[in-house]
Order: sequence, then C-alpha cells, then structure tokens
Amino acid sequence: MVKPKNLVIVRAVREQGLSHAEAAARFGVTRQWVHALVTRYDTDGPDGVAPRSRAPRTRPGATPAAIRERVIALRVQLTANGADAGPATIAWHLEQEGRPAPSTSTIRRILHAEGLVIPAPSKRPRSSYIRFEADLPNECWQADITHWYLTDGTRVEILDFLDDHSRLLLDIRAAPAFTGPMVVTAMTDLISQYGPPLSTLTDNGLVFTTRLARHKGARGGFEKLLAVHGITQKNGRPGHPQTQGKIERFHQTLKRWLTARPHPATIADLQLLLTQFQTWYNTQRPHRSIGRRTPEQAYTALPKATPTGPARSEWRSRTDKVDRDGKVTLRYAGKLRHLGIGKAHAGTPVLLLIHDRDVVTSNANTGEIIAEHTIDPNRDYQPRKP
Repeated sequence: MVKPKNLVIVRAVREQGLSHAEAAARFGVTRQWVHALVTRYDTDGPDGVAPRSRAPRTRPGATPAAIRERVIALRVQLTANGADAGPATIAWHLEQEGRPAPSTSTIRRILHAEGLVIPAPSKRPRSSYIRFEADLPNECWQADITHWYLTDGTRVEILDFLDDHSRLLLDIRAAPAFTGPMVVTAMTDLISQYGPPLSTLTDNGLVFTTRLARHKGARGGFEKLLAVHGITQKNGRPGHPQTQGKIERFHQTLKRWLTARPHPATIADLQLLLTQFQTWYNTQRPHRSIGRRTPEQAYTALPKATPTGPARSEWRSRTDKVDRDGKVTLRYAGKLRHLGIGKAHAGTPVLLLIHDRDVVTSNANTGEIIAEHTIDPNRDYQPRKP
C-alpha cells in the first residue's frame, strides 16, 4: 500500500519542479529521504514508495533447519516411548548427540509452531509449594507402593525406593501384594548395597508402620529394622499425600513409560520392564530439579549421609507359621524353645525379629505385632508378655 505522503513528496519534485532541498523543507523530512523516494519511484513506480519491512533480510540467529527437524523428531520419539518430552529434555538429548541446543524457549516455540503442544489445564504455581529436598544422597529415602495390571486384568503391586536428593531409583520390584516381611527384605537388600540412609519417608501403610493401628510403644518389622541401624523414620500426615510429592510424581513418570509398552502377561514380564525402566530412569533421563543431570550422576557426585541416631545391636529375622496349638519354635542357646502366640493366631504366617533374648512376632501379612517375648534360658515354653 502506497503511503500518500511519500507519493506527494515525489510529485512535488517531478510535477511541481521543487528541488530535493525545497521538498525536504516543505514536508519536514531530510533531503536524503527525498532523494531515496524519487529514485525508488523512477525505478518501480508508485509501488516503489510504499513502506518497506524493517525486518532484517537475514536472520543470523535463526535455528538451522536440521536442528528444527531434530527437535520435532525427538518430541515425537520421546512421546511415543512414554518419556519426558519437554524443552529441557529435548535440549539435553541434543547436547548428548553433540548438536548445538537452542534455548528452551526457542524449542518451545518450535513445538508450538508445529502443533505439538497440547494445552494443559492451569497448574498451581510452583512458588506456592513449600519444597523440601535433601542436601546429600542417602539423607532421605522415600518408599511407596503403587500398582499396575497384567494383560488378564490382574492387579499387581509395585514397591519402589527413591533417593530424595538425587532422585536415584534405588529399587523397584513387583509382587501380587507386598507384606511387611517383604518390605523388610527389600530394605535390608538396599542397606547392604548402598549403606543405611539417615532417614526414610513413607506413608502410614501397615507394611511401613503400625503406629496408627497398634497399642502405643509397639513397632512393626520395618520400624524395628530402622531402629537397628539408627535410621530416623518419617511418616506423611494422614490424608496429606503432598508430603511425598516426589514419589507421587515419579509414579506418573513410571506409568507413562509403562503405558507406552505392551502390557505384561506375568509378574516376571512386568519385573523385566521395571528393571529396564530403572536403568533408563537412572542413567538416561535428565532431571531439571538436579541441574539437568541424571539421577546416577547426582547420586555419585557427593558424599553420602549416614544415620545420626543410636544404632542398636544387630537383629536377625526368620519366618514361621503359628501351629494349631498357638505356638512357634525358636532355637536359643542350643535348645529349641516354644513361644506362645495364642490359638487365635493358629495358621498365621509370622515374622520373628530376634535380638539377644528379645523376640518380636508380627503378622507377616499385615505387619501387626501379635506377640513379644523375653526368652528365659531356663524354660522350654516361653509365655508371651502381657
């Protein structure tokens, strides 16, 4: 579109015979501008004096086409694999490939331009959360149980342990249902592999604590194990899952990854997937909250925290089943002892935690403590404590 003033200036020169200086003075522009307009008019006619774009003719900072294409390909590939596919993750993958990575804002614009961003509901601002993060690896381990389904619809439980500082997935395993002794076994394995943590954080499930379902002073098997190592136990407030926000968000990542794969037919198939996921999560997935490092990199970068509480001398454990007379047997000081549990518990599978002469017996299915004994070396039959 021709700008009227520009055309008037040209006509004043060409049709009225004004000099460039006179036209400049009359219309309040520079002589150089009048000269430019007349030259453009002589070359291109009226279209030559139309306003021209002020945008630079070249864009030295533009993202190369090859990088744009790789950004788009990574978005599609990561999404199909059930992996994180945000701008920060895409930038990390570009860096791992040795390619120049645009800023996350540039990557976001590319994704929007290609229609690869689905508008999400407004989220609560991050600044409104009170965030907690351990300063060192092993300062706090979070544990929780979630579930998945096999191809025939069978519901299976998944137990996982996560290091709070590094987000390292310490352990993940599947079972039809987890009992207290199974959780104790998993925790014992982790302590052997990584050393005891300073603290743990779990919900109030019976496999972790019996504090909401027992008489004051008694402990479950998991609690006893922590006490042995001087580990501080922390439990989330009932009805307040935000306390374990990290592991809840971790479960979203896990299930998104599993959803992108065929449903497992058996628990063994599921366990194979979980092991693959653990490797990917720990070594191939960068985490924005830990400086775009992988959990393994963050875990190995710093010294490990250790328990500060007083450790108790070592306990041992064994499983048994209450006989029809309400008793279990235990060898102590070279002799077989019979511990009274109660006929009401006949047939119940139990976990026995033994420390010197003290024995704590819990229901292996629920974690509930059902009997405590202090062995009298002079007796065969050991009555339970009142």
